[in-house]
Amino acid sequence: MTRSIWFWQGIISPHMAGLAVALGRRGCEVTYLARQAFSEDRARQGWPTPPLGGVHLHLVTTPDAVKERVASAPLDSLHFCGGLRGHGLIGVAQHALGRGHLRQWVVMETVDDAGRTGALKRLEYSRLIRRWRSRLQGVLAIGHATPDWVRSRGMPAKAVFPFAYFLPDEVRDGSVPPEPRGTFRFLFVGQLIELKRVELLIKSLRELKQKDFQLAVIGAGPMEEPLRAMAASALPGRVEWIGVLPMQAVHAEMARADCLVLPSRHDGWGAVVSEALMVGTPVICSDACGAAGVVRDSGHGGVFGRDDSAGLTALLDRALAKGAPTPAERLSLAAWAMCLAADAGADYLLEILNHVDGHGQRPLPPWKSEPPSGS
Repeated sequence: MTRSIWFWQGIISPHMAGLAVALGRRGCEVTYLARQAFSEDRARQGWPTPPLGGVHLHLVTTPDAVKERVASAPLDSLHFCGGLRGHGLIGVAQHALGRGHLRQWVVMETVDDAGRTGALKRLEYSRLIRRWRSRLQGVLAIGHATPDWVRSRGMPAKAVFPFAYFLPDEVRDGSVPPEPRGTFRFLFVGQLIELKRVELLIKSLRELKQKDFQLAVIGAGPMEEPLRAMAASALPGRVEWIGVLPMQAVHAEMARADCLVLPSRHDGWGAVVSEALMVGTPVICSDACGAAGVVRDSGHGGVFGRDDSAGLTALLDRALAKGAPTPAERLSLAAWAMCLAADAGADYLLEILNHVDGHGQRPLPPWKSEPPSGS
């Protein structure tokens, strides 16, 4: 059976494009609809426009254009919409799909419900799920806490499936170093903004008793100057500020690092986690990152509580004491992390769809396999 699969996104997402292409390679008729090709913010971060070979791409910029595309969709088509809140043209598509009785799914990340607005967000999503659950075939819940969170808001458990951002296999083009270097190299990749909490990483590194390490920082943002000043005082001579790099160069830097650290206060997933694992580099991240579950399942690195700075320091200390991963450990971790690649995601999604159609058991997420050897 040839499946007609449609993705509705705000942009050509670098986190979803690989999955769309991989589904096309498996014989699906894939259509990708977006309001614009790419965002200026992504371009400033060094992301290239994702390729969509073998996928039908349509840029839809008006409500009428969205409705025309929905009207042209085959009756047996499956529609995956980014988010449940129905912002902008995706909301137009969701309502049009509902009126046309076409099968639709929601793809959603972890919702940041901390702080004063958290209770309001939980109420709002409970309302939205009550409104939409009869029209939805299911939810692809991205992030280790998202499936339980969505079920707690009222979505039937049978319709909620753990999911991830599955990345193109080309991430592995970063080469694995033949031998460890002398100085342990921590790496941060991301925007230099408050949400990412690079200042927490600098403070935690300052607390380490061992001092034979470097921190490389890839990215830019409004907090760069104060972070540089903090690092000059806390870690003099041990921080390399690399700036923004093209994505292929970022992957090469990840392969040179001994441990990637993502201390974010919140990250829906944290694609840099997947990228680092796919080139064989262990990861330390906060439990507020959607990819924290994958880090735990990798058997390398570690996860600390979002507000547990001592926990972060302990994990950094442990990584430094263990030393740089060997080439064999890197290769083993990179091989395991192919469970996060687009081909694995496409196979998993098709297994989910077969299960929903009554064929086959409920599948396990591909990362729920044995951890790499040496962990």
